[in-house]
Amino acid sequence: MVQHRMARLLAIANLNLDLTPHSLRHTHTSFLAEAGVGLEQIMDRLGHSDDQITKDVYLHITKELIKEASQKFGQLMRSLQ
Repeated sequence: MVQHRMARLLAIANLNLDLTPHSLRHTHTSFLAEAGVGLEQIMDRLGHSDDQITKDVYLHITKELIKEASQKFGQLMRSLQ
């Protein structure tokens, strides 16, 4: 089973044993969002047909996305001067 193999590999690597295949899925999705990959492509990659599931479960706001939004807003304000 994948979970047992992952737990064994995490122990060997001395990593957090609380990690699961699903936590890697969340991390992967967050990285896709930070890379600017569109919602449709992320949904396809995750096998979702309903965008609400993707938004609600996987596309939480990361620190990098918050920083990027702040920078974009700053650029917009500077361009209005």
